[in-house]
Amino acid sequence: MKKLFLSFSIFYLLISNFLISGCMTTEYNLGTHSQDIYFFSTEKEVAMGKNVARQVAKEFQVSSNPYDIKRIEEIAKKITEISDRGELNYYFYVIDKEDKQEEMINAFSLPGGYIYIFKDLLDILDEDELAFVLAHEMAHIVSRHHIKRLQAAMGYNLILIASTAAPSDDNFSGGLSFALAQIISAHSREDEFNADSLAVKYTKLSGYNPKAGLELLEKLYKKSKEKIRPLSYFRTHPYPAQRIANIKKKLYISLDAEDYINY
Repeated sequence: MKKLFLSFSIFYLLISNFLISGCMTTEYNLGTHSQDIYFFSTEKEVAMGKNVARQVAKEFQVSSNPYDIKRIEEIAKKITEISDRGELNYYFYVIDKEDKQEEMINAFSLPGGYIYIFKDLLDILDEDELAFVLAHEMAHIVSRHHIKRLQAAMGYNLILIASTAAPSDDNFSGGLSFALAQIISAHSREDEFNADSLAVKYTKLSGYNPKAGLELLEKLYKKSKEKIRPLSYFRTHPYPAQRIANIKKKLYISLDAEDYINY
């Protein structure tokens, strides 16, 4: 993956503008069922997602394969219909890997409704597993995990830069690159558990098998043992054993002794 650019001026903004005042609102988070503090509106979130999506188009090669697109769209349509954030439009993309020598077994999402899956991951998933992956990434958007991460890392002025119209200046480009780097880095354990719990709910409501989450993680864990380097999926989606145990709890499946040991 290409190194994402972070200019000195953006770093300065990160430090000097971290303390935020005046524009905070408290809203009920439908994904986490908690009252959360946000520094800007859903409209700003969507604008940021759109701008960062432009950065993704520069960093990665988005696939135009009609078979893959149709496969994604058929599942995505069912899942988006039951999303807890129905005010958003969701966009799904397949990314071709950059490095032909390394598999990119991964997926990620952006604020405001943008979801990406690498073709290497897409090709090894059955329909139920694919539904779980897409639902998991949608859950990050529903629970605004990206927004909370960016609010903690970026600072108010930098957030405004990334969520404004696209000017051609270094601050704007650097802000988008930094935002993308933060978004696709590893989520916290709590965020992953929450996204998996919502994915169980969404796959079930949309007619797919929610147990696919268990099959997916076990499949990827076995695949990670085939090579010395860990799968890219487990570099950005950590805690496979704990996640398996968490999904079993949501499905009311008894935990094995191994689940308790690894948890």
